Amino acid sequence: MVALLMGAVGIQIVQGGAAQAALPTAAVALGDSFVSGEGAGDYQPVVDASGTPQGFPGWSAANSNAFFCHRSANASLFKASFPGIQDRFNLACSGGQPADIANPSGARPKGRSVASQLDQLRAVAQTHDIDVVLIGLGSNNSQFTFGDVASVCANRFIADAWTGWWEFWAYLGGDVPQEPCTVSDLASDAEVAAATTETTAALRQVLDTLAQIDADGVHQVVLQNYTNPLPLDVASQYREEDNRSDTRDKFRALGAERYAAGCPIHRASLAPGHVFSQNLGSLVRNAYTTLAAERPAADLRVLDVQKAFDGARLCENPGSPANTLATPVRVQDGPSGTFVTSLSGWDKLDVQRVANTCVSYFQTCQEAWHPNAAGHAVLGQCLTGALNAASRTVVTCARNGDGTLTISS
Repeated sequence: MVALLMGAVGIQIVQGGAAQAALPTAAVALGDSFVSGEGAGDYQPVVDASGTPQGFPGWSAANSNAFFCHRSANASLFKASFPGIQDRFNLACSGGQPADIANPSGARPKGRSVASQLDQLRAVAQTHDIDVVLIGLGSNNSQFTFGDVASVCANRFIADAWTGWWEFWAYLGGDVPQEPCTVSDLASDAEVAAATTETTAALRQVLDTLAQIDADGVHQVVLQNYTNPLPLDVASQYREEDNRSDTRDKFRALGAERYAAGCPIHRASLAPGHVFSQNLGSLVRNAYTTLAAERPAADLRVLDVQKAFDGARLCENPGSPANTLATPVRVQDGPSGTFVTSLSGWDKLDVQRVANTCVSYFQTCQEAWHPNAAGHAVLGQCLTGALNAASRTVVTCARNGDGTLTISS
C-alpha cells in the first residue's frame, strides 16, 4: 500500500503502513575555489578521506591537507537567500578539478586528501533532500589551472621589475621569462576545448548522481562562471613610479607599488587575462548548452558573474586593495603566518626568497586573486538572483557604478 499524507513536516510517504517524515532540505556547493570560499577567511574544518575532521594544521603542513580546501563560512553559499532551505553544505575544494567530482582529489598530483565530491554529495543525500546545487568548475583542469595562470603573469612581472637585463643574462641564464603574458601563454584554444569536454563530462556525472539520490527528484542546479579580480587597466597612480613604467628595464619602485596594491602584473598582461576569463565563461556556457540539450527536463541555469566586480577590482581605483572585492597577491617570508605587505627596498634575492616560500608552501599564497569576504557576499546576492530567475536560462549579474547589482536573464 502506498499513499500520500499531508503533515506538519510536509508530504509523507506511507509504504506498508509506515510513515516517513520528509527529509530536511539542503543547498550544496560543489567545485573549486570560487565557490569553496577561498579568500574569504573563516575557514572551517574539513573531513579528510579517512573521515577525520582537519582544522588548521599550521603553515608548514603539507598542502594536500584537507583543511586547505578552504571552505569558508563566508562563501557565497552561506550569503545567498534560500527560502525553504534548512541546511547548507559546502563540498567544494580550492583547486578542485573535474576529476575530483568522481574521484578522490588525492588520487592526482597536487590534490587534497578528501573523498570524491560525489561521495560527499551521496552522504548529504542520506540525511537531506537536496534542492539547490551550486557548481563552480572548469578554472582548474588537466590542461591548465587558475593558480598556474596567475603565478605565470605575476612572476614575469616581479622578475622584470627586480632584475636588469644584464643580471638576467649573467645570473639567470636568460631562462626566466620577463615579458608580459599573452593569450596563448594562459590557455590555447585547444586547451580550452579539451577543458570544456572534461568539465562537461564531470557535470554530467553530477546530474546523473542527483537523479539517483535526490529524495524527491526536484532540484535547481546553478553553473557559476568566474570573475576576473583585475581590471582592464590599472588606475593612473599605478602606471609609473620614479618616471619608470613597466616597459622599462628594472622598475623596482613600481613593482613594489603594484605589489602593495595587490596587482603585481604588467599592464600588457591585463587584456590577455580578461580573454582567459571570457574563455572560462564560454567553457561554462558551452557545457550548459550541451547538458541542457541532453536533458530537457533538468532545472539548469548559468550564473554569469564576469561583471560582478566591475569598478571594484584590484588596482582599478586609487587606494587598492582597500574597498576592492578581491584578495591581493600576498606572500610570506617563510611559512611564518605573517604576510609581507611591502616589498619596498627589497633586492632580488629577498624577492626570490619569498617567492620560493609560495612554491614550497603553496597555502601561504593560495588566497591571492580570489573573491574576498565582501566579494563572496556579492556572489551570494548574484546566486539569490539566479535562483529567482526562470529555469534553463543564463543569468547575468553585473555591478553598477554605485555598487548596486543588476541581475538579468
